[in-house]
Amino acid sequence: MPCKASGSRQSQPEMKHLFFKVMGLFLSYLAWGFGISLARSRAWHMWEFDSKTVPIVFIGLWEPFYFQKLNISGSIAELPMHSKINSSWVISDEIWCGQDLMLLANFMMSAVLIFSSVAFSVSWIKAPYPGFLQLHYNTAAFFLLLSCSCTMITVSWNFTVEFYGETILDFPITFSIKREMLTKKCFSYTFPLGITTTILSLLSATMFSCETCPVKQWTLVKPLAVVNYRKQEV
Repeated sequence: MPCKASGSRQSQPEMKHLFFKVMGLFLSYLAWGFGISLARSRAWHMWEFDSKTVPIVFIGLWEPFYFQKLNISGSIAELPMHSKINSSWVISDEIWCGQDLMLLANFMMSAVLIFSSVAFSVSWIKAPYPGFLQLHYNTAAFFLLLSCSCTMITVSWNFTVEFYGETILDFPITFSIKREMLTKKCFSYTFPLGITTTILSLLSATMFSCETCPVKQWTLVKPLAVVNYRKQEV
């Protein structure tokens, strides 16, 4: 009976560490998926226009999207249209910098997945490499913090300029509608999605950082155990 109780007490910390590892890895993958969806989103800006042909335009970091009403053989049809944001556009700073920041954020999230997955695999097979695990978990947490900072800056900057400032973003001359016809700016899901991505990244970074604590303790205990073992041999 005492042996069973001791084994039960020893398994609880192991289960706790396993929970942190699995949840940290899961949250990092979830944040990576949200980050990709955020970068590919076409709803960073949602503008309504006083127009019967193009009532609303969705503008992403790289391309706009809208439905245009066309008269085809006497019947009105709504056709999906999209184009690239290129040099013919008047590109605002929040869009221009947002492209680079989101690319950087997703690149760092890819690095996070590599480091955290390798560390989880090594810890799963219970390989005795505490320094290796500590390095990989710390690196993953560091990249997570940088990634969530880039995401937070991008979504906050775009949201602030959109609703509390004045963006210089404008369409090219050949575009189907003019900026002067703008009547309303709508709130989109990109801001709450960016906040959610940031929170998930912070939670994952916290779990990875907590996981390095038992690794540090293990590296301190191991030399002491070796010294005691040698004393016993003498």
